[in-house]
Amino acid sequence: MQALYLEDFEPGQVFESKPRAITAEDIVRFASEFDPQPFHLDPEAAERGFFRGLSASGWHTAALAMRLLVEALPVAGGVVGAGVEALEWKAPVRPGDRLSLRCQVLEIIPSRSRPDRGIVRFLHEVLNQDGVVVMSQRPKLVVPRR
Repeated sequence: MQALYLEDFEPGQVFESKPRAITAEDIVRFASEFDPQPFHLDPEAAERGFFRGLSASGWHTAALAMRLLVEALPVAGGVVGAGVEALEWKAPVRPGDRLSLRCQVLEIIPSRSRPDRGIVRFLHEVLNQDGVVVMSQRPKLVVPRR
């Protein structure tokens, strides 16, 4: 894919990633290091817990969303964040789910103080294989101009 610059974006534009499968092993491995709670680590304990089954950490879902973003959106110079608004986890992510990312451009804000760049505000939705939004966020990315 060709690198994208600020001039390549327009409000309403949508970018989508390819799906990526998540396994029970992925869930447990991430949780073991970063979110060691029973409903992320132990399938039997998870059955009795809040989610009624093994589920990925929300932070695992967010990290996977970042991976999908980098693969789907070839921003010139790399994906550089300037903040995230309204991060929401909406449904559990389960072993066997295939997640994809849909990125919609909300706004382009050219920088007044740095003419070589600007900010692009997005709506990101992480969807499972059934089209259910499992996570959404509104990130702001720093994007260079040509």
